[in-house]
Amino acid sequence: MSAKTFTVEDAKAASILLTEGDKGAQAVHDLVTAYRANRRTGSANTKTRGEIRGNNKKMYRQKGTGNARHNTSKAPIFVGGGVAHGPRPRDYSKKVPKSVRRLALRRVLAERIAEDAIKVLPSFAVEDGRTKSFVAAVTAESEARKVLIVAKSFDDKTYLSARNVGWAQLVTADSVNIEELLHANTILLVEDSLETLAARTA
Repeated sequence: MSAKTFTVEDAKAASILLTEGDKGAQAVHDLVTAYRANRRTGSANTKTRGEIRGNNKKMYRQKGTGNARHNTSKAPIFVGGGVAHGPRPRDYSKKVPKSVRRLALRRVLAERIAEDAIKVLPSFAVEDGRTKSFVAAVTAESEARKVLIVAKSFDDKTYLSARNVGWAQLVTADSVNIEELLHANTILLVEDSLETLAARTA
């Protein structure tokens, strides 16, 4: 098993479409923003004055005390009162068109190829399912601190061997996203993933 640097010519041979120049930069920004927004739960919640426990009894008489006129202690200006304009449960998710997703993927792949960050492997598997074997297989191809391995699929033993390695990640070609591609220092593409990536950029 020996990896070789993935080039623009290799991408063309595999029918993977790439962007040229600065095209697609906004698409990458929009898609990463959507990823982060979609991870937000939107569960922050504060109680309004109408939801605070207690009665609406007037705090003190209207006149004669020398204090300002107040009704209930549940007003936002009092400690223990309701919150004015506080956060309420909401949906932060954003939808990104397929055309923008394709453009962003083309742009990121073009950038990573230009940085010589992508290598191609004929195959990748850890037959004994041991973490030590997985680490040895990955470090033989890259000494990077963050490694992303992309293949069409992985067997159970390979997944088992990688689960305790925080700096290396296994991702299938049909599910890998641009955030993962940007985060990794080195990307190891297994040859069987090229067809899927070509379909996703078409």
